[in-house]
Amino acid sequence: MKKIKVLAILAFATSTLTAQWKPAGDKIKTKWASQIDVNNVLPEYPRPIMERDAWQNLNGLWEYSIQKKGAAAPKSFDGEILVPFPVESSLSGVMKEVGADQEVWYNREFTVPSNWKNKEVVLHFGAVDWETEVWLNGVKIGSHTGGFTPFSFDISPFLKSGKQELTVKV
Repeated sequence: MKKIKVLAILAFATSTLTAQWKPAGDKIKTKWASQIDVNNVLPEYPRPIMERDAWQNLNGLWEYSIQKKGAAAPKSFDGEILVPFPVESSLSGVMKEVGADQEVWYNREFTVPSNWKNKEVVLHFGAVDWETEVWLNGVKIGSHTGGFTPFSFDISPFLKSGKQELTVKV
């Protein structure tokens, strides 16, 4: 079965709304910050040696919420964050500190192309620091512990027709 890559390069991690995103503050910004396109953030395939013809990049605007560690999933979100930039960075559009007693919840919707039906669809994270739990359409599909180590999940069994809802807790 041909593998299809759905990439979420979350160096962290709503929909494809075109929001009025802008960097938060001026800390650690380079001259290229003004060239960021929220609809096409870091569009290159992250692992060139394993590049696929059919893949989808999930970088872009996600909903986010900073919660107390161990709290239930938020019913509403604090705003939008530009992934793959960490919540503490200017380019995330958030620039908030996350303490050791807090977690960040990320959420977005995406659509799987119809020609991917009956194919293996893999959700790949390039890096997430440190503990991660992932849900697709309300079903927990896995977790990962480790900073800056790639990990993937076969999400084929969890896909439904139409829009998919992806939630990530870090």
